[in-house]
Amino acid sequence: MPRTETTPGIEAATPQTRLRWWTEVPLILLVYACYSAGRLLARGDTSSAVDHGVTILHIEKFLHINAEHPLNRLFTREAWLGVPADFWYASLHYLVTPAILVWLFRSRAVHYRAARTWLMTSTFIGLIGFTLLPTCPPRLLSAGHGFVDTMAQYSSYGWWGGEASAPRGLGGMTNQYAAMPSLHVGWALWCGVMLWRYGRTRTTKAAAVAYPLLTTIVVMGTANHYFLDAVAGAAVMGVGLVLTPYVMRGADGIRERLSLGAGGAQVAGSSIVSGGCQTSAGERIPRQRESRTGSGAEPGASPTDAGEGAPAAAR
Repeated sequence: MPRTETTPGIEAATPQTRLRWWTEVPLILLVYACYSAGRLLARGDTSSAVDHGVTILHIEKFLHINAEHPLNRLFTREAWLGVPADFWYASLHYLVTPAILVWLFRSRAVHYRAARTWLMTSTFIGLIGFTLLPTCPPRLLSAGHGFVDTMAQYSSYGWWGGEASAPRGLGGMTNQYAAMPSLHVGWALWCGVMLWRYGRTRTTKAAAVAYPLLTTIVVMGTANHYFLDAVAGAAVMGVGLVLTPYVMRGADGIRERLSLGAGGAQVAGSSIVSGGCQTSAGERIPRQRESRTGSGAEPGASPTDAGEGAPAAAR
């Protein structure tokens, strides 16, 4: 019997689970709207966010892993690197992630539900991180910390202003202190796993490695995230991967209870059409056998053995 290849930790959708795009699209949009609204509402105290950012920076310096400093200086000095990096940061997670979801839905349908659940579960975990640990990104720290906001420096090249990657004039509609964890990195890692696991060509395998790696470099070079933000983004995806089977089973249980409840209501509300009659084996309607055999025939007799005009059996 052929085996279905699955990503470790997540289950493929069962064959009888058939998903429709007109239910998937509203679901994904609803989840993203909840994420965006929650991210916006989870604005912590600015001073606490700055303290958290400085603490993370001190930890990185102590461990000698503050790679964002040399990368930011490079992106600031070299516009041919900084400008594409800003476009990458501002747009690709809105394009690549949905594109891979569509690809899975159309071409790898048996794996789609588990992959989508993994992505959504990890996103909600990230939202919890934004709420509990508001963090000032490197670009918003005081100039003495040595960071330059490349999004502001190269804002004339794109649609964004000096407030994150939001379009000009809409910076107030985003939470700029939602740096920990980096879901830019988390979502890119998810995309990489999907491409590596279900891609069939060397190009997709190379993209699977390059996309999350380059995204990690971009978020640090543009001074939008610390290295530890990227590590936390990968950790969030790991926790989401572990929780995915439980989330799927919970959703299946809820769906089963709802369907049983609807079925019970339908049975309770159905009208009685048999008038108390019951069918027996071989009958499609009540009293079918009686009408075929006659009132005096034995139940096991055939129509030729008992009926009007049939000769009496020899004794």
